[in-house]
Amino acid sequence: MFRFLALALAVFAIFVKAQNNVIVAGATWTDTSGNTIQAHGGGILKVGSTFYWFGEDKSHNSALFKAVSCYSSSDLVTWSRQNDALSPISGTMISTSNIVERPKVIFNQKNQEYVMWFHSDSSNYGAAMVGVATAKSPCGPYTYKSSFKPLGADSRDEGLFLDDDTNAYLLYASDNNQNFKITRLDADYYNVTTVVTQMNGATLEAPGIIKKNGKYFLIASHTSGWDPNPNKFFSSSSISGGWTSEADIAPSATRTWFSQNAYDLPLGSNGIYMGDRWRPSLLGSSSYIWYPLDFSSGNPTIVHADVWNVNVQAGTYSAVTGTSYEAESGTLGGSATLLSDSSFSGGRAVGYLGHGGTVTINKVQGNGGAHWVALYYANGDSTWRNVTVSVNGGPSTLVDQPNTGGGHVIISVPVKLTLNNGANQITFGSSQTNYAADLDKIIVF
Repeated sequence: MFRFLALALAVFAIFVKAQNNVIVAGATWTDTSGNTIQAHGGGILKVGSTFYWFGEDKSHNSALFKAVSCYSSSDLVTWSRQNDALSPISGTMISTSNIVERPKVIFNQKNQEYVMWFHSDSSNYGAAMVGVATAKSPCGPYTYKSSFKPLGADSRDEGLFLDDDTNAYLLYASDNNQNFKITRLDADYYNVTTVVTQMNGATLEAPGIIKKNGKYFLIASHTSGWDPNPNKFFSSSSISGGWTSEADIAPSATRTWFSQNAYDLPLGSNGIYMGDRWRPSLLGSSSYIWYPLDFSSGNPTIVHADVWNVNVQAGTYSAVTGTSYEAESGTLGGSATLLSDSSFSGGRAVGYLGHGGTVTINKVQGNGGAHWVALYYANGDSTWRNVTVSVNGGPSTLVDQPNTGGGHVIISVPVKLTLNNGANQITFGSSQTNYAADLDKIIVF
């Protein structure tokens, strides 16, 4: 009896660990102290076997500068917050009245120091500069050097790329966001020297470069403020020119699954797309959209995996397989209505949820404990909606549903639910006065 109980507990512990040791795009990610990770617009630096994640601390729900955070991890899943890498200095371009965005860090072998570049700006985004800071250790703290316009021109959204030959490059939106430029840095990585690529009229921002088999892949979004748009890639055998025309890294209608590129990390023969799902009305709750980047075709394509594993030692990833349940197969209540459209899985979905309308999906299988559940939905509004979710008649969890870019466009959001061992009932839309998005299906992991 006791041996059976011990075995059952061991199996349950393995299941719980598997549920936690995964990447879930759009979930609220927490660090090892249980606090929400604040590393927006971020960048990754690998030192030995440790990854460092730098980003914007938006916990004060403002675009103004609070801190550049620094987190460390050995597996890209479990992150520990370290000291702040960069903090405000009054009377400078990095005061609490200024903008510091998209911090990126590279290591300078010549000087044996870490160099951070970031978008440095005034509160109205009129200064359009880059900022530079240095440190002798990955998380610093960094010593602020200066802010300036590279070669006298605007720089707003920016990124860095360190090539195999130790040449480093600034990637940036310039000339009032109209032209995109790639400029070589000097030997110290303190300043720029020469523009090696200029894409006139490209209107690109949020740039990153990933290099595969001697080929450069530039990934960037277009300019649409805080709203998402279809991120694109360009490729070239030389960083100095010959870039291809833009192409999609995800289905265009999804607007890169409601995200904007932040950083692109090599992973074996593939990569990882690291993006932000911005929420301007509540910036600190903006979430992270990380997906595998598949290069098997020779070009980068986002793998839309709701839940996935990464093995940094092997340089591989694997999508977790879940069980799908169609919303239209559930029990409708109140004003809930069946909808027909070819964009829905199986051609049908449930609409008019909330405001009296509900749908209960029955016989949802659980293993006992926490499960990630992906809700696939369409929200054709220009604003976010939300939906209540309750399990087996228990208390409701409120799940945000960003606008999907149209009533025929389906994206997913995650929620972690505790399911009984065996069959469960999950109800959507109960006890809410507003309308939720149209529910297509759920996938339980």
